[in-house]
Amino acid sequence: MATNITDGVGHICPGPMKATSNGAFQGDDPLHFALPLAILQICLVLVVTRLLAFLMKPLRQPRVIAEIIGGILLGPSALGRNQMYISKIFPPKSLTVLETLANLGLLFFLFLAGLELDPKSIRRTGKKALMIAMAGISFPFALGIGSSFVLRQTISKDVNSAAFLVFMGVALSITAFPVLARILAELKLLTTDIGRMAMSAAAVNDVAAWILLALAVALSGTGQSPLISLWVFLSGCIFVICCILIVPPIFKWMALRCHEGEPVDEVYICSTLAAVLAAGFVTDTIGIHAMFGAFVIGILVPKDGPLAGALVEKVEDLVSGLFLPLYFVSSGLKTNIATIRGLQSWGLFVLVTVTACFGKIVGTVLVSLFCKVPFREAVTLGFLMNTKGLVELIVLNIGKDRNVLNDQTFSIMVLMAVFTTFITTPVVIAVYKPAKRAILANYKYRTVERENPDTQLRILACFHSTRNVASLLNLLEASRGTEKREKLSVYALHLMELSERSSAILMVHKARRNGLPFWHKGHRSDSSNIVVAFETYGQLGRVSIKPMTSISSMSDMHEDVCSTAESKRAAIIILPFHKHQKLDGSLEVTRSDFRWVNKRVLEHATCSVGIFVDRGLGGNSHVAASNVSCFVTVLFFGGQDDREALAYGSRMADHPGISLMVIRFLVEPNIAGHNTIVNVESGSSTTNSSSLDNDVLTNFKKTKANNNTIKYEEKPVENSEQVISTIREIGNCNLFLVGRSPVGEIALALNKRSECPELGPVGSLLTSPDFSTAASVLVVQQYNGQVPLDLDSISGQDLTDGE
Repeated sequence: MATNITDGVGHICPGPMKATSNGAFQGDDPLHFALPLAILQICLVLVVTRLLAFLMKPLRQPRVIAEIIGGILLGPSALGRNQMYISKIFPPKSLTVLETLANLGLLFFLFLAGLELDPKSIRRTGKKALMIAMAGISFPFALGIGSSFVLRQTISKDVNSAAFLVFMGVALSITAFPVLARILAELKLLTTDIGRMAMSAAAVNDVAAWILLALAVALSGTGQSPLISLWVFLSGCIFVICCILIVPPIFKWMALRCHEGEPVDEVYICSTLAAVLAAGFVTDTIGIHAMFGAFVIGILVPKDGPLAGALVEKVEDLVSGLFLPLYFVSSGLKTNIATIRGLQSWGLFVLVTVTACFGKIVGTVLVSLFCKVPFREAVTLGFLMNTKGLVELIVLNIGKDRNVLNDQTFSIMVLMAVFTTFITTPVVIAVYKPAKRAILANYKYRTVERENPDTQLRILACFHSTRNVASLLNLLEASRGTEKREKLSVYALHLMELSERSSAILMVHKARRNGLPFWHKGHRSDSSNIVVAFETYGQLGRVSIKPMTSISSMSDMHEDVCSTAESKRAAIIILPFHKHQKLDGSLEVTRSDFRWVNKRVLEHATCSVGIFVDRGLGGNSHVAASNVSCFVTVLFFGGQDDREALAYGSRMADHPGISLMVIRFLVEPNIAGHNTIVNVESGSSTTNSSSLDNDVLTNFKKTKANNNTIKYEEKPVENSEQVISTIREIGNCNLFLVGRSPVGEIALALNKRSECPELGPVGSLLTSPDFSTAASVLVVQQYNGQVPLDLDSISGQDLTDGE
């Protein structure tokens, strides 16, 4: 173990820590060695910050708030008051290693932040957003300088006056672009005019803040001569100019050699990361923080093509999930709320917080009103622009390290950042309440079943990835019907998750190029393969297809689906099942979150819903209309959902390449009434349901009597085993159409086998491992104008996978 060292003045300095220990069995304490202690610190940080993030999720707070508060709790403000804890877990001699790891994480995070900012989108910023951004910077910057005079007269004496003025101005004028994007997504405002304006203004604000911070860092040097600060700033400008001239051509050369659908060569990834580290070394040598170099490289990386995505994929999870929280802890270890004591200190905290909020909010509101933004939206915009975050902490930490901010001022500013960000979400919810969507008078057809089957059918087809696009297109082709019907209208909605990952913001940028809301408008050279596939299919004469993208968190993705279906007047929503087929034919879970999305859509949709279990319908590629050859089977037990499945199958049967079989299961008279009947249709009796079923089937047989591609059979059955045996006998079936909640004694018997309540008893049977079939399944729930029954109460089990 390293010994302590005495300096020339007589102070005892802790010696450097060895990297690894020989183990506890050989008498070494792991907490006295750098690596095991760093591992313990990282684990502790992850547990605390993730627990706080989970607890704050109901409050709809961004994760950065939990991480800042977690850092403060682990520092001297809370747990650090225990001297044994602080000396064992965060001893002074370990802080160098901790801060090195934290700053390395910060370096690469700022590179990712640069990737988030698209210079092209900033150049396209409208005059209104630009004016709001400039007001959101200049007004609070001026007030920050004003408040700095008060602080210098009280708690911040003997500091570099010029650097202190600029640091205070920057700290009060910052808007955290990544944090704001996630708050907007959480509040479902990303696709609104106010969301677009806030994002554009915040992007401009972000760039301006970095320029001002570079100026503040240059001014905060310890040199006595002002010329040194000037040289630092000029050298930084020369570095940026050189990067702009040299770096983009190299990255463009790399990007041209990275092709869509192919893995990016490891050489390009390593070269880019090396360039990030080299740029950080240069800016640190100049006297500006190393993160500036990383940020500049991030901005200059091309946002189009697979290179940016591959870089994010390689770097993001490790940096954002593991190393960046260490930065919040290193900040928390410098934050001691106990230093804010006495009426004067708390009065200064109130002054700084009010000044920060007043400058941002009032400046933004005044300019927004000048730009003829409605008052309520202007106030909302003001609070949104008042969002702080990681950038604020970076400013404060640099100020603390450069001795521009003392302990008390630093603690006051950290609390101000937490408070201003924390109030954003609840205030915006209270202030901004968009007018409720008017009931669409012409939203007439909310189901596939209707009096006139030749009217236009509108389908909202949802998908998560490219995996099921081919099968989905084949399903839509089968739904097209004949020439006599009105053109089929399809809205293909790509459901993308907006997470805490930086790539989510990169995704927002790509979607914003197609306008907001995220509907793709026209053909674009940068359209994804998915969009191209749907647009190509849309060239067919009898299909109108519009690819769209929705970006939201998993917890409220169902809201996007339901609201889009209502705004587009869809008759049915088709959702992908949460399991996909493996090579051996079995189904495995893709993501259990998708199951909850499906459950909520079933509960809240204002039209019919279908869940599509894909087993390769039509093969692995889209089948042309002239080559369609598909055998579809409708399993009919009774009830409104089965009638909806029959209506869908009847429409499919009009396609020249589709053969349809309808099997109606009848209960043998000798067992009828012996079992309890579950009535799933609120307000209607089983007798009425049976009467409706008979009427629908009679009409179906009458209208389809001359169609040789349709077969209708009635199967008397006594028990569920006979039902299963009948279904097994069906050969060469490509697609089963079933209702989610069939009615009758036999359906009740099958319900005991249900493993997936969202699929109902028949759907669960057709997807169970015990039932061998290569056919895809579409499980349909008909809209009845009421909230459907809770799925869990039907099945007696929750939707958590048992796998």
